[in-house]
Order: sequence, then C-alpha cells, then structure tokens
Amino acid sequence: MATSLARNGLLAAVVGLATLSSAVPAPRSADPCAKIAGQTFVVPADAMACLTSFPFNETLRQNVISVVSNIFDFYTFEDYYLDSPPPFQASTVQIRKELARINTTTYSSDYEFSRDIYNVTTIMNDGHTRWLPSCYQTYQNLLPAPIVSLEVDGAQSVFIAPDSVEFINLVGSAYTDYFASIGFDWQRLAGARVLSIAGMDPYDYADLIADTETGNYLDHGVRVNSCWSSYRISGTDFSQRFGDIAGPGFPDRDTLTMEVVLANSTKRETVTIPFLASYLGTANFTDSASFWEVNCAANNETNGVDLLSGGDVGRAGSTLPRRPRAVIKDASQRNAIGLPGPFLPTAPPVNGSEAVIKSFVLPDNKTGVMFVGSFEPDDFNGFQFDVQAAVKQFQAEGIEQVLIDLTNNGGGFVCLGHFLHEYLAGSKIGNPGFQSTNRANPLAEKILATVIAKGITSNFSFYAPDNWASLNNVMLPNTFNYDKPPVTSIINGATYAESQRFFDVCTPFAVDMPEEPPFDLSKVAIVGNADCASTCAMFSTLMFERHQTKVAIFGGRPGLAIEYKGMAGNQVLEWTDIDSEIKTAGLADDPLAPPDLLVNADFRHNWRTAYSYLNEKVPIAYESEQPQFRFPFTVDTYMNPQALWEFAAKQLF
Repeated sequence: MATSLARNGLLAAVVGLATLSSAVPAPRSADPCAKIAGQTFVVPADAMACLTSFPFNETLRQNVISVVSNIFDFYTFEDYYLDSPPPFQASTVQIRKELARINTTTYSSDYEFSRDIYNVTTIMNDGHTRWLPSCYQTYQNLLPAPIVSLEVDGAQSVFIAPDSVEFINLVGSAYTDYFASIGFDWQRLAGARVLSIAGMDPYDYADLIADTETGNYLDHGVRVNSCWSSYRISGTDFSQRFGDIAGPGFPDRDTLTMEVVLANSTKRETVTIPFLASYLGTANFTDSASFWEVNCAANNETNGVDLLSGGDVGRAGSTLPRRPRAVIKDASQRNAIGLPGPFLPTAPPVNGSEAVIKSFVLPDNKTGVMFVGSFEPDDFNGFQFDVQAAVKQFQAEGIEQVLIDLTNNGGGFVCLGHFLHEYLAGSKIGNPGFQSTNRANPLAEKILATVIAKGITSNFSFYAPDNWASLNNVMLPNTFNYDKPPVTSIINGATYAESQRFFDVCTPFAVDMPEEPPFDLSKVAIVGNADCASTCAMFSTLMFERHQTKVAIFGGRPGLAIEYKGMAGNQVLEWTDIDSEIKTAGLADDPLAPPDLLVNADFRHNWRTAYSYLNEKVPIAYESEQPQFRFPFTVDTYMNPQALWEFAAKQLF
C-alpha cells in the first residue's frame, strides 16, 4: 500500500496501517485469479495476489482523477475539511493536496492506486462521500471471533462475542469447514475476555480501526461503536454484523493475534486467529481476464445517461418523481448473516412488521417498539402504511410509550425520514425537514440554468426547482433560479458559494397524517448504537432539536464521548446520478464536465447540506449533539434487541 495516510499529522495511523496490512501475497501463479475462481471463501493471501495482479495504468489514473476532482466541486463539505471544527477535528483532510499527491505517486499496481483514493475518502469520515471501486471491494475478510464491548461485574471490557458459536455457524459449512481443515478451534474462543489485540490494548486497537478503516462518521466515538459486532435489520430480517474489527472490507491481513482469557478460565494465552475472505463480487470468473471483465471494467450501468433520451428506461423510469436519498454504502456490512435464534424477539410482532420496520408490544403491555432498520425499503409507500398500521395497533392496545430503535440504520429516502417525523409529531408542525442548500459551483449553475431553460422537471432532474419548496413551504416555480444570486460565506479562509435555502417537497404522503401527535412526545424515546446515518441522522436530529426527544446510546468506549447520530448530510448523489444530471442538461461536452469512468466504480458525494434548527448557520453534520442517556452493553443486551428494549423502557420512562 502506498503511504496514503502519511499526512495531516496522522502518524499513529501510518504505524497502524503498517501493523494492519499484514497479508502476504501468495506466490504468483501463472494466473493468481484462476487459483481462486469459483470459491466462495479463500485465504486472504490468495485474494490479495489476484487483486494486486493488475498493473498500474496511467490512462486509468488520469480518468479516475479527473472524475474525482470534478465531482469534489459539488461536495458541500469540502471547505470544512481544511480544518474540521471540534469535536470533529480529527476529520481534517487537505483534499486537493491529496489528489495532487495521488496524481504524482508511483504505484506498483492498479489496486494500490485505487486503494489510495479509497483511503483518503475513508479518513474523511463521511460515508456519503466515498470512492468505491467495485474491482477491489470484491473480498471481505471475516474473523471467526467477532468482538464486543460489555460491562461485566460493573467493569467494561472487550470480549469475543459470547454468541460466536451460534453466529459463526450461520455463516455456513463452507466457512467453518476451512478452520476444521487447518485444525483451528475457534469455538473455544466464544466469550473470552480480550486483553490485547495486535499487541495493543483492545480499546486502543478499536481506536486505530476507527481512525483508519471505519470511515462513514465524523465522530470518533460512533466509529468505535462500529468496530463491535451488533444486531441490525438486513433486508427484511434480523441480522448480526461482524463489526469492523472482525469484518474489514479488504482481505489485507492474514491473521489477528489476541491475548485472551477463555471463558471459565483465569489463564492468559495468546492466540493467532486466521481470517478467511468472502467473495462479494457480482458474477463468477474463471481467470484474471474474466475477473476484470465482471468486476472492474466499466459496463452499461457504470456511467450516467441522458434521461430525456429514453436510452435507459429502467433507470429513467424506475422512481418517478425521482426521490432524494441520503444513505451510506459500507462494504464491511455486505455480509448479511442471520441473528442467532435465541436473540430473536419473543414478543409477537404487530401489524406492519413484514419489511424494514419491526414493531412489537413489550411484555409490560404499555411500551411499543418500532425498530426502524432502514429508510430505504423496497416499497416506498409500503413503509408509510407499515408505520400507520403499527401506530394504530399501538393505540388500540393502549400503548402509553414508544421506543424507536435506530441501531445500524444506514439511512435511505429523505422523505421517509421526514414522513416518520411528521407522523409522530403531527402535521401541525409544518414542513418536517431542514433548511437545505446545494453548492453553487460554475457547472452546477450551468446545469440549473439549462434545466430551467429547457423546462426539465423533477421527474428527470434533482436540480429542477419544482423538487423544492420556499421557506414559506410553497413549491418553487420551475422558472426560479435558486442559484441567483449565490449565497457566499468564508469557511476556513475559503470562499464557499451555495444556493439559496429551500425545503424538501415530500407531500402528499400515501397515508392520512395525524394533525396531533398520536402519543405524548415526552413518552417517545430513541435508542440505538449511534450507527445512524444520513436520513436516520436527520430524523433523530429533527426529533431531538424540535421536540427534545430522549435519546439513549448503547456501547462505545468507556469514558469516550459519543454523538447520538452518524454523518448527517441532506442528499447523496451517486456518480451515475450527477453524471445523469450533466447529460440530461446536455452538458456532457462542456469543458467543466467530467469524462465517463473507464472502470466500474462509484464516486458518491454529499450534494446537499441540511442546517441545524439550533443554529441555522451550522450544518447539522457539524452540530455536536450528545445523547442524554448512555449505557454499556451487557451480556443480556449486546445482541438481544428485546432485552435491550425492556431495559431501556425502565430507564427512560
């Protein structure tokens, strides 16, 4: 790996990456990718031999750098990174200097070049703004020893998850048989107390992973919580994620050494635990050429399209009107392993619990729970009907208090976050969202002017004014140029230009909205692990800032502060989205426009900023807000949602 983190004073990160990147590429065969073809799980060294076998290509570098550099012009938070404000000062990156460095660095492989860009966008700690190379995010390392932080006998320590045997067996025999074949007994590690990891205090090791690999969240405390194994909803099912220590996104280390004390023992021992890499690619391959073809080469979905041409009916007509999204993409969470049976809720689910929301009435018969696993369901309107159904059943059963669990909610459709806020708070609150802006760079101004001149509507463009409402909550006419004049400010000595402010237009919703709150808002509380991103972060911030909703966060590192939300942008555009905006406006040949990507990848960016209700000069992403309640995970609650809810209900109400 190039010394991509030797910058911004992150000397500890340099040392850390030298420690972490310990996978030794396997001896080169004639074709290292052919050696691992058709295998679901491979040893990391063999995966790395394949990934690093593609030579560095200057043409690809210039193509990628051009795209990344041009798209950063749309990034709303770029100038904040020159000197990120406390308590987020660790997320300070000289973005343009890093791009210049990458453009002149000598690389031994295409992987090394692409990983360097990935690392820079990772330490920005904004999950909305990432270089995601499909070519090299094809293997995830999995350790048969997921890590958790638990309070036992009044003291917090790091443990190998007590449910490891049940959890790892759910990965399947193709995974567990490998460890049997090499004679490694991973089962005996379940519940062991961890004294050190890679020679470091285990919490210090979590800090290192949080600073160099986790990314996604500005707050360090939230990133530490992402290191632990935790429960979630994946798709429509309860699931358990490995966590960033046991499930890193690249197969770049072979083993992880820990000093442990086994459960029911007092003896210290050192154990070296092997990783095994899981293939996450989208298609099978047989050799290096086919690996590149199915995972790395640009295809007909890599770049955007002119949506007015009808050249891509599926993309042009899949969601009309186009729906703003704010969601993170995290390769380390792509393995969806079920939650072991003993930890599934025993309370019967209420109506509307078939998709991304799981709702229950707790045994006390007065507490209702809505576990909102995502704001990105398969059925946009179905999400709304599920909320309505759950709330009506809660009311029919006399529920007095409601917990909203946002654990590991990566965000989704912006308007569904606004919907849930309005449904709980009542429609009398007016517009349920935040004041918002996008960046008024020269190409953005051209796009908006062209969209207006051509009469392009919100069905085909996010720049179209009829996507948005004035601060009087009236939809903007499609002739209104909200970039004229741009609003300028000085951020860290740089002049920043943005649009005039506007609101999202989300109504009418698919269900009848209550005018008054269906429950006393003082009896509504939020719980989670703070891995709550994008739309989830906006929803929780709306509830806290506008209604003083109680928020309780579980986990983290003892003694380390934590925010209650992850990264809070206002809308993310994928590379295909912004490229389609440019092409739909007829500006593909404009000198300011980026070229088509020649490799299969995504460079997503935060396209809109939401401003805090508490201080409308500050983006909510940079408004530090910590939970009123903080609890450690215990053996009873760390992977048992219902036990956590029952505990929280007693503490919060």
